[in-house]
Amino acid sequence: MADLARWCVRHRLITVLLWLLAFGGVTAGAALAGPVYSHDYEVPGTESGRAARLLKEGFPGLGGDSGTVVWHTVTGTVRAAGVERTMAGTLRRIAALPGVASVSGPYGGQGAHRISADGHTAYATVTFARQADDIAGAEARAVVRTARAAAGEGLRVELGGTAIGLTGSARGHTAEAVGVLVAAAVLFLAFGSLAASLLPIATALVGVGTAYAGIGLLGHLMTVADFAPMLGMLIGLGVGIDYALFIVTRHRRGLKRGLSVPEAAAHAVATTGRAVVFAGATVCIALLGMLVLRLGFLNGVAVAACLTVVLTVAASVTLLPALLSYLGPYALGRRERRRLAEHGPRPEPTTGLAARWSALIERHPRLLGSLALAVVAVLALPALSLRLGTSDQGNDPRTSTTHQAYDLLAAGFGPGVNGPLTLVTRVDGGDDKLALDNLDTTLRATPGVASVTPVTYATGGDTAYLTVVPESAPQSQDTSDLVDRLRTGVLPRAERGTSLAVQVGGVTAGYDDFAEVIVGKLPLFVGAVVGFGCLLLLVAFRSLGIPLKAAAMNVAAVAAAFGIVVAVFQWGWGSEPLGLGRAGPIEPFLPVIMVSVLFGLSMDYQVFLVSRMYEEWLATGDNRRAVRVGLAETSRVINSAAVIMIAVFLAFVLSGDRVIALFGIALASAVAVDAFVLRTLLVPALMHLLGAANWWLPGWLERRLPRLGIEPSGRRAARDGLGRVPAHEPRKEERHDVRDIAR
Repeated sequence: MADLARWCVRHRLITVLLWLLAFGGVTAGAALAGPVYSHDYEVPGTESGRAARLLKEGFPGLGGDSGTVVWHTVTGTVRAAGVERTMAGTLRRIAALPGVASVSGPYGGQGAHRISADGHTAYATVTFARQADDIAGAEARAVVRTARAAAGEGLRVELGGTAIGLTGSARGHTAEAVGVLVAAAVLFLAFGSLAASLLPIATALVGVGTAYAGIGLLGHLMTVADFAPMLGMLIGLGVGIDYALFIVTRHRRGLKRGLSVPEAAAHAVATTGRAVVFAGATVCIALLGMLVLRLGFLNGVAVAACLTVVLTVAASVTLLPALLSYLGPYALGRRERRRLAEHGPRPEPTTGLAARWSALIERHPRLLGSLALAVVAVLALPALSLRLGTSDQGNDPRTSTTHQAYDLLAAGFGPGVNGPLTLVTRVDGGDDKLALDNLDTTLRATPGVASVTPVTYATGGDTAYLTVVPESAPQSQDTSDLVDRLRTGVLPRAERGTSLAVQVGGVTAGYDDFAEVIVGKLPLFVGAVVGFGCLLLLVAFRSLGIPLKAAAMNVAAVAAAFGIVVAVFQWGWGSEPLGLGRAGPIEPFLPVIMVSVLFGLSMDYQVFLVSRMYEEWLATGDNRRAVRVGLAETSRVINSAAVIMIAVFLAFVLSGDRVIALFGIALASAVAVDAFVLRTLLVPALMHLLGAANWWLPGWLERRLPRLGIEPSGRRAARDGLGRVPAHEPRKEERHDVRDIAR
């Protein structure tokens, strides 16, 4: 790291130009290639997946995405001559648009069921030639413009569907801008230097911008979910600014100690840079843990987020020292420069609120530790009612056309019309056809079923499907119960004596299958991520207690974050005022991504806090002093870094995208609990209570563990039964490495 830092400082112009060239080249390539993102979260091998495949094979005309045009009259009915003339002409114009395969309207012998019982609402189904992933934005926007043009006095026209939802008004980069501005304000308060506060932001923006464009190119090589770029930017801005903050803080400390600008920059990267690389590698490993689930779209999310972290780390240890050398002494504020010139280099005493807080925890570890546990427990309570499922367009902001269309359909035809179930099967012989023809009668008598369409057979007669409209909304637990009732009771009885194998598909069935697969694999995934992290900390800190506490803290932070997410998004406490739509279930992939991201992020604070305590323990053998000094010297930087990350994450609530806002609130909540309750309160309280047992490691395991450079590189202190070091004065070389990394 030292050689890399010196090279970047000596060749600062080349370093800056190389980064600008990389940023410009990747951005240009992404613009030329165009984005290719997936909106399909189907899990192979599930019943809903088999239903979709059968439907596509037997009815190719239904293979494209579909949208809905809904119109509503305040006075009169949709059968009025003027309304029918206006909407029939509108539907003909939509059918003639590029990318539209067909339009099925209510006016005609086969469309009467598309008019509500009160005659005030009607809808038409627009079938596109391609799936939503492949529909050009211009084609979908043309459908929206043509349909909305028909609206007039007394006639409302709204549209729904996946492709239509993608045309919603984007809020640009408001979220990123707000997050960056708040981060800049926090950095300025921490540094007292405008120039120094801008460097972490500039470094993070270059790294994240390059990664954002790179994710666009990555979509041409593998399946990448549509939310992956925003998720990558959310994570990248948070960790990128934090990593740069650590290095700039170390650089400023070097200047205050009398080092020259090049020496201070090189020393900052050569020391703190190792902690940054270690923390970034841990984040990447945690993210890549998603690969064990073997779910295509999650693989793309993992690789995209990992790419962002790698580039932000690279920018922090290469671009940042080059920029610091350009900045010179102005990395310090005016008062700091004046004090340095008048009084010369001086050691920085640990005083102020951080020292008093550390001493308070030392005096009352049981009381404060119990208080921290109570806070986490209260925040985590709502997580007990967590329900994974689909959030549909009824959860969109109220002002969106997709939400308006959803409400009009629910009011006119019942909530189930927004998420019908599709029953698909192969047909072989007359007995199968007879059983299918009688199936609709059985289904109509099933509790929870509002209506059933007649059976439709493919041209060859070997495939058939029928549509079941539930009485409840797609995201309702009642609809999930109906899916289970059909699969386990109604359909098996109807299939007896035939070769039928009816597959239940549709929105609710697909998300229920997805959630079941995720929940089934979650223990393996969590075990792999947490287990590897514990192993890494075990090797780094030569202790069994440290990694076990870290694992417990991660679980506590995740539980508290999920409690807050359930309260906001599932119970609806504040989701409407935030512009995030009505309450609904939590997306099934959130637990997986949350565990990956949070585990990696919390490792930053764990390494930063415990490594300073570990150094003091090796030097003195006094656990109380080690915990007190470690917390006092690191809590301020940990809290500053946490405030920046929380601000960046919360700013993404402004994106208007429910999934991204969900991630933003979940990650901000987890970081807040982790930094302010767990790492700076519960962890030190527990370490005071456990005493020297914090550092215990069996001798046989000590001899077999490999060595990592995160602890002192000189002669290792010998340990007695509880890991206590002898009361000799460690040599000078034993004192530096961990302090350098921690600071």
